[in-house]
This record gives sequence, C-alpha cells and structure tokens, in this order.
Amino acid sequence: MIEHTTRVARSAFAGHRVAAIILRHLYVMRTSWPRVLEMAYWPTVQMLVWGFASQFFAQHSSWVAQAGGVLIGAVLLWEVMFRSNLGFSLSFLEEMWARNLGQLYLTPLRPHEHIVALTAMSLIRTIIGLTPPSLLAIALYKFNIYGLGLPLLAFFANLMLTGWCVGLFTSALVLRFGMGAESLAWVLIFGLSPLSGIYYPISILPHWLQTVAYALPPAHVFEGMRAVMFDGVFRWDLFTNALTLNALYFTAFTAFFLFMVHVARKKGLFLNMGE
Repeated sequence: MIEHTTRVARSAFAGHRVAAIILRHLYVMRTSWPRVLEMAYWPTVQMLVWGFASQFFAQHSSWVAQAGGVLIGAVLLWEVMFRSNLGFSLSFLEEMWARNLGQLYLTPLRPHEHIVALTAMSLIRTIIGLTPPSLLAIALYKFNIYGLGLPLLAFFANLMLTGWCVGLFTSALVLRFGMGAESLAWVLIFGLSPLSGIYYPISILPHWLQTVAYALPPAHVFEGMRAVMFDGVFRWDLFTNALTLNALYFTAFTAFFLFMVHVARKKGLFLNMGE
C-alpha cells in the first residue's frame, strides 16, 4: 500500500516541483547580471550589424559586385580578432575550469609572465584556427588574402592586439566576479562588431556613433583594409591610429588585470574558482 502511494505521488504531475526548478534558475539569473545581459545582447548585436550592412548595401547596390573578395577578407580578418580574444580567454578559463588557477599563483609564476604565456597561446590558437579557412578561400573562391602582402601583417598585428585587450579585460572580470562572468569571453568581442565596420564603412553609422567607432582600433583596421583592396593604397594614418589606440588599451587593461589578481589574492577568491 505504501509502495503504491509512493508510486502514484512520483508519477503525478506537481506544479510546485516545476515552480521550484524555475525559481532556482531565476535566483541564479538574479545573482548573475552577465546571464541576464546575454539574453538580449545577441539579438541586439545581430540586428545592429546586419541592419547597418543592409542599409549600406541598399544605398550602394553595385558595391558587392565591385568589391570581389572584400567580404571574404573582412570575415577572415574579423576571425583574427575573435580568435585572438577567444584563444586568450579560453587559455585562462581552462585553468579555472580545472581549478588550477590558485595553484598556478602559488608557484613562482608572476602575473605578467602569465599574460605573456596567454598571448603566446592566443597566437598559436589563432594561426591553427585560421590557416584552413584561408586556404579554402583560395580553393573555393579564388580569394587569396595572403596577396595583400605586408599590409596583411599590419592588419593581423593590430587585430591580434585588440583581441588580447578584450581577453585581458574579460579575464580580469572573471577573476573578480567568478564563473558567472565567463560568457563575457564571447559577449564583449561581438559587441565591437557593429562599430568595427567589418562589412560596411564607418560613414554609414550615425555621426555620433562614428566618434565612438573611431575610438576603437578595429574601425581603423577595416577602413585600412578597404583602402588597400579598393584603391591599392596603404593608409599609414589609419595604421598609426590603430596601433596607438591598441597600445593605450593594452597598457590600461594589463594594469586592470594585474590589479584584479591583487584583489583576488587579498580576498581569497582563488580558493573558490572552478566549475
């Protein structure tokens, strides 16, 4: 009789149990602002990028036909920035997932040495990740991004630096706020895409937004890429602007990361990090 009653109780649908699970996830969301932000973030970014792109294409219908492989080149260069950020952030997060970060900082490893190691791993991951698609672009679309020559190295270096800046910033936030902020490794880098002018020139943005865009290194890099591909001219002014901004951001975010390591040590945050 008791077994039958228990079986019926288990098989019956209970709304309070469903409500308990929902409440549990709502509590998690309430205490993790990055999770809440992420829900509206992705649709908003996609709408902005393709909204500006469609607006530009509508006003310049012949642009795509004349541009040839410019969109493919833009995609590949965007992946440089995205992969450099992800390579940096993932190398950092993997230590946290393995609960190894605290042990690392108990060794003689200095935080600035850790940064150098993370940038090196980011470079390795980026090269491994981008070599196959760049070769496929030659085979499938007859587009050789290596044909850009020395300007490609300038674009590559600047976008790598930008990715490292974002990686430093997100890693510092994860140090401070824990694993609830790990999604920022993907979120923040995509937030730059509408302002980077990947598929359209910065001039298509509203005037007030152009000022914000030009405060970011990628806008100068992608404008420089179009100058090389359309006009055959390497814009030294755009290269210098991107390099200067990257140097400023990299210095600032390195200092921010080192400060967060100091805070994590003082507050004992290393002991509670992991999956």
